[in-house]
Amino acid sequence: MPEPNASIASATAPRIGIIGSGIAGLAAAVRLRLEGAHVEVFEAADTPGGKLGELVLGEYRFGIGPSLLTMPQYIDELFTLAGETPADHFRYQRLETVCRYAWEDGIWLDASGDPETFAHEVERVLGVPAQRVLNTLAHGAEKYRLTGHTFLEKSLHSPKTWLTPEVGHALTRLHRLDLTRTLHQVHERDLGEAHLVQLFDRFATYNGSNPYRAPGLLSMIAHFEHGAGAFVPEGGIPAIGRALYDLAQRVGVIFHFNTPVAEILTRPGRQRPRAVGLRLADDRQVLLDRVVSNMDVFFTHERLLPNAPAPTRVLAREKSTSALIFYWGVDKPFPELDVHNILFSVDYPAEFAALEAGTLCDDPTVYISISSRYDQSAAPAHGENWFVMINAPCAAPHQDWEALIQRTRERVIDKIERMLSRRRGQAVALRDMIAEEAVFDPTTIEASTLSHQGALYGTSSNDRMAAFMRHPNHSRHVDGLYFCGGSVHPGGGLPLCLLSAKIMTRVMAQREPWPHNVPSSHDISFSNNAPSSHKDDA
Repeated sequence: MPEPNASIASATAPRIGIIGSGIAGLAAAVRLRLEGAHVEVFEAADTPGGKLGELVLGEYRFGIGPSLLTMPQYIDELFTLAGETPADHFRYQRLETVCRYAWEDGIWLDASGDPETFAHEVERVLGVPAQRVLNTLAHGAEKYRLTGHTFLEKSLHSPKTWLTPEVGHALTRLHRLDLTRTLHQVHERDLGEAHLVQLFDRFATYNGSNPYRAPGLLSMIAHFEHGAGAFVPEGGIPAIGRALYDLAQRVGVIFHFNTPVAEILTRPGRQRPRAVGLRLADDRQVLLDRVVSNMDVFFTHERLLPNAPAPTRVLAREKSTSALIFYWGVDKPFPELDVHNILFSVDYPAEFAALEAGTLCDDPTVYISISSRYDQSAAPAHGENWFVMINAPCAAPHQDWEALIQRTRERVIDKIERMLSRRRGQAVALRDMIAEEAVFDPTTIEASTLSHQGALYGTSSNDRMAAFMRHPNHSRHVDGLYFCGGSVHPGGGLPLCLLSAKIMTRVMAQREPWPHNVPSSHDISFSNNAPSSHKDDA
């Protein structure tokens, strides 16, 4: 393993240990190392990346976690901070078609990442005036401009955050934020047409929420795809983890794989305990000045802090949804499908009612991602790698996942065959084309990623106060302990996990500053719009 880079180390720099090497842990390691700290990462698995890992089934290769990349400038930023050219190490291209949507009544619609193109396609297919769509997207972008920098890029648990001109300006525009309406109510008001309302309602699932309960402020999420754009990395989503791991090594972060942590060591302090190191699973102890946990905050408190008080109210909050995922190696191409596809349920309210009841409906919305469309090495020439996902409730004791999987698999295949057969004009027998298969359910997700109850995004955003009730990026009960990742502020998903590392680094610098001999890594900011691509001519 590389030694710390002496050029950015100092005798007064803290020694910081990071638990977990998911994307937030990797980003935090890079940021803290570039600020001069000695940084070591302790990872239970034998490879970095967490949910950015890969699954190989025969000739087919799959990303096991996220399938869509938005706001890639937050990845680029890490290379820029290190003095590197991002495109030399991580490359991506913007998708022309963000998603192909389909409904049981035979309507298909290609949603472009360009707002004008998308709006005019909606007008052509659904008869909704293009300007109405553009107004809706513009309203979402306005919400993001008013609140995104505060809610997504700063700690909501620091008084300094609320004493800024940005917050004052946002308060004068509260009537534009739709805080008293649900996301569905906003879309009903602004769009009206049932297919289009359902299309926009689905953005609630980006943070595991219910559009019939989540606040209308979340209509800003559509801006990420249809304003800032959606992207595909060279080498697929797992390439993000590999690129950031390589960067971390280059700047001198030390990694320990196959090294699970058993306990965060603390000692008594003046007002509260202080984190002073880690006890590893083999009982070795590592003394540290600060500890950062990229592990799910629930399991951090339950398993690693047995003798410290826990924020029970925050940890008990409603969880986000989970997922049921089928990884299928399909041995025939399907030109009817694009990289990202959504086959909608007929009764969307019933689908979310079932999720809230802890089960799956008979007609779920089906998401199909085919990364071999842009990464041909992920499947043989005659086939495609299908990542097939439906929203699922969190794991709970009363569920029989074996029965749910068997029943839902048949209904998902029936739905895909039915809708593709209608589109193709001839019968499609998908069952006969599945050459490889693996299945992840909420219990599998919890076991493999230590996401409590298999929740993909930590706590849900199903009420107006959700953003304020997420676990902060520092511990209020143990000094010297900090958090990053999808289970804490600002939330789950690739961009927010990256931002959690940025926020955590800033919070640490404010609470426990040390002499820096390099520019601060949390002072760079970006505009709302991501670059169009990193291509060969970048």
